[in-house]
Amino acid sequence: MSQTQGGPKRPPYSLKPPYNALRWNQRSFAVLDQRELPLKKRYLELADINSACKAIRNLAVRGAPLIGVAAALAVAHAARKGATQQELVRGIKKLAATRPTALNLFVALDRMKALVERRPPRDKIVAEALAIWKEEEERSFTMAEHGQRLIRKDMKVGTYCNTGALAAPGVGTALGVIIKAHLSGKRIRVVVPETRPLLQGARLTAWELSQWKIPYTLVTESALASVMGALDVILVGADRIAANGDTANKIGTYGLAILARHFKVPFWVVAPSSSVDLSLKDGAKIPIERRSADEVRAFASCRTAPRDASVANPAFDVTPAGLIRGIVTERGVLSAPYSKSLRK
Repeated sequence: MSQTQGGPKRPPYSLKPPYNALRWNQRSFAVLDQRELPLKKRYLELADINSACKAIRNLAVRGAPLIGVAAALAVAHAARKGATQQELVRGIKKLAATRPTALNLFVALDRMKALVERRPPRDKIVAEALAIWKEEEERSFTMAEHGQRLIRKDMKVGTYCNTGALAAPGVGTALGVIIKAHLSGKRIRVVVPETRPLLQGARLTAWELSQWKIPYTLVTESALASVMGALDVILVGADRIAANGDTANKIGTYGLAILARHFKVPFWVVAPSSSVDLSLKDGAKIPIERRSADEVRAFASCRTAPRDASVANPAFDVTPAGLIRGIVTERGVLSAPYSKSLRK
């Protein structure tokens, strides 16, 4: 069976992305190399688990739900190429060590490990990975539908980082809601912060919006306070949500939420249940990834700071639940107290 969208059943045509973040068929597995966007659309073949680890670590493939699916597919791809159970278990451990914050990675790998340890036929391992892919895709379409309650016609909508199909199978998380609203004729306009230091808003979200022909305006983070008063609503994604609703997302989300509170702009989080970590009471225990200083000292091949500049480069921050109007999952639009609504 050949697939490019995570299952034999195609999504509704109107929500089918005009690009594929993952490519999978009977013999190969590839990811759209997000480091190359928007200048080049190039697919990176992942030959084994080691190459998948590298792709996840260096952000060739990224986005909490997407890296969970990519990791599961990497295990399946290794299995069908003849990896032993011991090699698969070691590979799963390597994949789990790539990025610490996104819960989806560990949810997917725990499922794959539990299956691999039962020594099933290889086709069962492949089927499990494809099921994980399909489940995340279906969550995406359902969240996009639930999120329509938040968007009215002619709204100006803010977002952050990248939360479309480049981040989550299907149509994305927060950006999926935006895309669905556009396709429904709501005539929205999107404000996209660059999202430094890697410009995932400028490089990826702006590119995705252009693929869907959705009007947008790109701004720097330093301009957000100047444009915030014109926004009607803000939708962001999440890499991990604690039981009380504290939410880890791309660095800068916390500051955006503070601005939203000051300007009285509703601030919503859109994320699948695979991002909800009920084992953590609050956000204080969410592991925050620290990335290379060179991501701040330079961009691409251009050095932007002294080589020996001291750098703090946390990849995520935690937005307190009190700043969040509500959380959209595939189960609906949830409100505080999240300690109750996230558990239902």
